[in-house]
Amino acid sequence: MSVTINTRQVGDVTVIDAAGRITLGEGSSAFRDTIKDLVNKGDKKILLNLGEVSYIDSSGIGELVSGYTTVSNAGGKLKLLSLTKRVQDLLQITKLYTVFEVFDDEADGLASFS
Repeated sequence: MSVTINTRQVGDVTVIDAAGRITLGEGSSAFRDTIKDLVNKGDKKILLNLGEVSYIDSSGIGELVSGYTTVSNAGGKLKLLSLTKRVQDLLQITKLYTVFEVFDDEADGLASFS
């Protein structure tokens, strides 16, 4: 199973709900396309919900960094929500935990944009 991505608006923040596996190929390109489309539409406040992501590989991590860079270069913010233990460990191993703002609670994540 690859990743399924749904977006929803909560006020002026776009929440991306990802579920499944973010891996080389279809999963990571779907993620990249979603971020690019949002930035092109002018969405600059993005909260990425990874609570249902069961697995992420090195190319998936690369896409997270790429998405972060794309949004930052457009003057926006990309923040992470509901990391699973596996994804949390991966971010700590790669030292990316210091790059991303991470939230366990959606309300806290949304409030952080104001």
